[in-house]
Parts: sequence; structure tokens; C-alpha cells
Amino acid sequence: MTRHDALVIGGGPVGIHLAALLAQAGLDVRVWEARPTPALLSRAIGIHAPSLDAFDRLGVADEMVAEAVLVRRGIAMGPGRVLGRVSFDGVSTTHPYVAALPQWRTEAILVTRLAGLAPDALHRGVTLVGLDADPAGTPGGVVRATGRDADGRPVEATASLVIGADGTRGVTRGLLGIDVDERPLPDRFLMGDAPDRTDGGGDAVITLHPDGVVESFPLPGGMRRFVVGLRPGERDGDPATVLARVVGERTGHVVSAAELDPVSGFGVRRRLARRMVSGRAVLIGDAAHEISPIGGQGMNLGWLDADALAPILVDAVRARRGVPDPTRLAR
Repeated sequence: MTRHDALVIGGGPVGIHLAALLAQAGLDVRVWEARPTPALLSRAIGIHAPSLDAFDRLGVADEMVAEAVLVRRGIAMGPGRVLGRVSFDGVSTTHPYVAALPQWRTEAILVTRLAGLAPDALHRGVTLVGLDADPAGTPGGVVRATGRDADGRPVEATASLVIGADGTRGVTRGLLGIDVDERPLPDRFLMGDAPDRTDGGGDAVITLHPDGVVESFPLPGGMRRFVVGLRPGERDGDPATVLARVVGERTGHVVSAAELDPVSGFGVRRRLARRMVSGRAVLIGDAAHEISPIGGQGMNLGWLDADALAPILVDAVRARRGVPDPTRLAR
């Protein structure tokens, strides 16, 4: 069985970013992603300046910026008037904007970069079912991972390090026996994308209505993302119909329910793993911590996890310890 330097569990935007960074540094990387095919959904759309700086180092920022809508300003609206404007000019000297790009396209750019660095790294349709690790102090120790492919056949891999980047519903954290502290919040939201017939242009627009907030963000192709906070009485009914009605009532903009695609509902909770490191395994992204997804906050935090963790993992492998430096991880 081939021994890899690192096995990344989860081939979403965070796991692929980390895998590409490790491959760029010369490590032998394998990625197991449970989904057999990419999810062509817009989902998280905002790429923040620190993430773009990290993507500059990976060599993919230019492509993302070229395809994205560059949001340089946020506007707060009240009933019939502008409450305030916030310029993003001061957030970064390199990328003074938020790059709005559908998540499926961001993932595709990262996957292409990983394929150029390590053509056989990404294995789709593989679900992790077990982990067996040598003790942290074992010289040359490894982690033995077992999984199932999309046809139910067993898959095995051995690696010096395992990184759980499989999100809030992933299995890595549970297999490591790591508990989480969780605080659910009562807020519920609907979001969807529709042709942009507003006057928002390239701005992010937040409407502060007495009944609740409406957030909207420009997207490539003349589309716009709408996010609405729901009151308890607004949560029943067809989601697209509810979203279109609430946007119209609170902003005055006409959005066709038939043109909203996709529409999804979500809540907000705060979750934090009690440990992010367990011997030769590390958790990153939503597998380690969960915050509000609005504005792509969780995705961007996961990318910063990967950018900070990659050099620590590279040093651990090169030093043949196979265990990340706990002092550096704590920082």
C-alpha cells in the first residue's frame, strides 16, 4: 500500500485548497471526497481579501478575480432611504474588494490547480469509515484509513497525517472521538439567486426593514443573490414563493419566484470542536468550527485555516516527525 504524506478527508473548497498547498510544497497528497461528482451550486459566493492573498500564492487568484464581480462597496438601506455606505478600499492594498463568484466555480478552479500539481490526488465517491493511528510518539508512525467507494467496495490508504476537512456533517471528527460545543441560534434564512433587476449594480446592499433584513449581492452573468431573515410566521409555504414575496415587501424590488434558482433555507449556529488536533490528525474548516455562513464567512475562515496549517504540516513531514508542532498549532 502506498504511503502518502497527507490524506485530506473532504474535497470541498477548504480541503482542495489545503491539498493544493501541500502538493505545491512537494508532498504526496491524497484527497477522499464523498460526493461522486461536483455539486454545481452557487452556495457561498464571497471571496475575501485575505483569501485572495492566499490564492495569489497558490497561483489561482487572477483567474478568480477575472471571473468574479468585484464588490467594492456596501450600502445600508432603510425604508426609502440610504442609511450609509461603506467602502472596501481600505481593507487591502492588493485586493480592496470582495470577489463574488459561485462556489462551484471557485471549487473548479481549485480542483484544476490541484490536478496540475498532483493529477491523481483527488478521489471522488470515497467515504471514510475508519481510522487507526500509531501513537504520536512512534517513529515513522502512520494513520491507516479505511473507506468505501461509490460502489461499496473497500478502499484503504496510509498517510503520515490525516486532515479532516469534511464539514459539519463529516465523519472524521466523530472517528477521532472529538466532541463539540454548540450554540444554536433561533434565526432562520432563505437565499436564492435571480436575474438582477435591482439598482444595486456592483454593490452589496443590506436593507434594514422592521420585519427583518434583506441582503443582496451581485453575481456574474447579471444575477443577484438574495438572503432574507424570516419571522416565524413566514417560514411556511413554497420557499421560492416566500423568498420572492419577502424581497418584494421589504425592498420594493420585483423578484420572480420562477426565476429563483436554487433556493435553500438555513439556520445559524456556533460550533467549536473541543480539540482540533488528535495525534496525527487535524480538523480544519467547518469540521473544526462553524459560524454564520452569510457572506462566505465560514468558507473564508476555512481557507485561512488551510493557509496557516500547510507550512506546519510540511515541516512535520520533512522532519519525519509526522506529528504537527503543538506550539505552532496553538498559535
